[in-house]
Formats: sequence, C-alpha cells, structure tokens
Amino acid sequence: MTPREIFDRMRDRWLANVSTYDPEVLADDVVVEMPFAAPGHPRRREGKREVLAFTEAGRAAFPVRFEDCRNVVVHETADPEVIVVEYELVGTHTRTGVTASAPFIGVLRARDGRLAHWREYQHTLAIAQAVGQG
Repeated sequence: MTPREIFDRMRDRWLANVSTYDPEVLADDVVVEMPFAAPGHPRRREGKREVLAFTEAGRAAFPVRFEDCRNVVVHETADPEVIVVEYELVGTHTRTGVTASAPFIGVLRARDGRLAHWREYQHTLAIAQAVGQG
C-alpha cells in the first residue's frame, strides 16, 4: 500500500468507529507517536502488538462517535514513503450528544506497503473540550 492508501484506510476505520489500525497494515516494528498527548497519556507506542492493544482500548473507552474527516490535505514529500496529512475529525459525544471537531496533523511513513511510523499532532484542548474535560 502507498502512504496515502494507508491513511485512507485509517480514515475509513475512524468513520466506522473501530480501532484505527488493521493488523495487516502495521509493520511489526511500527512506532506511533503523539508528541502533544494530554498529561498522563503515553506519547509513544512501539511494536504491532502494543500499538493494537493501545488503540483498541482507546477506541473502546473514547466516548465519541466520529462522523466526518474533513478538510483533508495530503502533502507529498521528497521521500515517496512519507506524507504529511492535515485533517479535522468531527464527532458526537455519545453521552451528551454534543458535536465538536478538532484539527490534526499526521506524518505517516510506510515501509514495504505497511505503516512503519505515525506521528500525530493533536489539538488536545479542543479534544478535551469536546469530551467535557476542558
């Protein structure tokens, strides 16, 4: 898969409200980083098993139903295995019914058609406000 196809698959999974990653899309030594993760949340996960466990648990516990991934802009880089993606996720809090959105930037690196590295920059304040924590 190309980096763009990997991102498209991630987006499809967000909108299906399931864990972000298909196991077959991840490299065994995948790294997922969230440099601006909220306090108390991990900033880095390494390895396919750890990434899958983390994202499956996170999706199950996150009280938001995603409805749109909009304003997607994909920036190609000089490295054909790397893209930078700007996007905005829109979702509704499953308990309060409040709909909100938050912008993100992701840097995606593929290797041999699999996701090798995902670095996601989140607007943590917007996310916290959307789930009633900010």
